[in-house]
Amino acid sequence: MLIAFDSTQQALRMEMLLEYIEIEIDLCPTPKEITAGCALSIRFPDEDEVRVWEVIETEKVEIRGLFRELDGEFEQIER
Repeated sequence: MLIAFDSTQQALRMEMLLEYIEIEIDLCPTPKEITAGCALSIRFPDEDEVRVWEVIETEKVEIRGLFRELDGEFEQIER
């Protein structure tokens, strides 16, 4: 799964929060298929989706969206 952001500040903040709770992440360029204000995105394992949403909501992290990649295309996940 992938989280896209509108600001680099929020991406780096989320990186720190997820590393703190020991979710394995990968900071990567935002795919060109996703329109976002920030060039950084975070990839994480699908099985951590619930924990990631909890961090987003409790810490009030501003995200562009959370996406699942299916056959090379990105589908936005709503909560």
